[in-house]
Amino acid sequence: NANANANNMSPASEISIHVHSHIGEHHKDIAEGGELMPCVPISRSTMIFAMCAALNSCNLGYDIGVNTSAGKLLQESLGLSDTQLEIFMGSLNMFAAIGAIGASTISDRFGRRGGFIVAAVGFIIGVTSMSMANSYTSLMIGRAFVGLGVGFGLAIDPIYIAEISPAAHRGRLVTWSEIAINVGIIFGFSTGLVFHNLEADAAWRIMFGLGAFLPLCLIILVLTVMPESPRWLVAKGRETEAHGILEKVYPPGYNVSAIVQDIKDSLEREKEAEQAVGWDVIFF
Repeated sequence: NANANANNMSPASEISIHVHSHIGEHHKDIAEGGELMPCVPISRSTMIFAMCAALNSCNLGYDIGVNTSAGKLLQESLGLSDTQLEIFMGSLNMFAAIGAIGASTISDRFGRRGGFIVAAVGFIIGVTSMSMANSYTSLMIGRAFVGLGVGFGLAIDPIYIAEISPAAHRGRLVTWSEIAINVGIIFGFSTGLVFHNLEADAAWRIMFGLGAFLPLCLIILVLTVMPESPRWLVAKGRETEAHGILEKVYPPGYNVSAIVQDIKDSLEREKEAEQAVGWDVIFF
């Protein structure tokens, strides 16, 4: 009988059942009756929050772009060997990996906004140190801070965008982070063009120093524009604040209480899964 009933289902019924059985924050994000178009529009607030978060990814792009022009100038100015220059360039990935590993601890404890500030401050310290460096050691210290900042930022960006967006639009908005990396690369390339007439020692210092502009803007946006992640707020028991932020993300009159409840259920499922499955699954 079950097979017969399944065969007699219309496509609209199948979609309706799929929507109502979906696990996650997806209340009425997708229209019923066979329509696959999202019925919850992307609010202006959501786009602004996502754009602010994506700005953080510009830092990585800028570093990639600026090193293309600054690398040769840096080697000439400080008398670096090819090996030293290669280590300087490639070490960013190693430091970024370390930063990404610690990103979850920082963002879970201090919030997503706190994670953005940590990433931005690390990047500012790094580029400032590099622009003032007079030795290879001080240059590498600055490089370490830049890498840590990049690692923090790239780990937090997609998390924040996903948690601040309606479920139906998360995939599209998270890609803004990738677009921002390419925008940052263009900015980095542009500095080489703008400062190509300066002396080598002055040019690369200015190019690195300008890298502090974007993270400084991000700190201002975090403090003045960007709200905290609703999911993080619910996890910390601050449901009233989460409710207010979700009202900005969803259309007027939308039942955001259902979203809050979905987040609570999702957090509970994650907790149960962590208790049921441990690291022994991987190592033993």
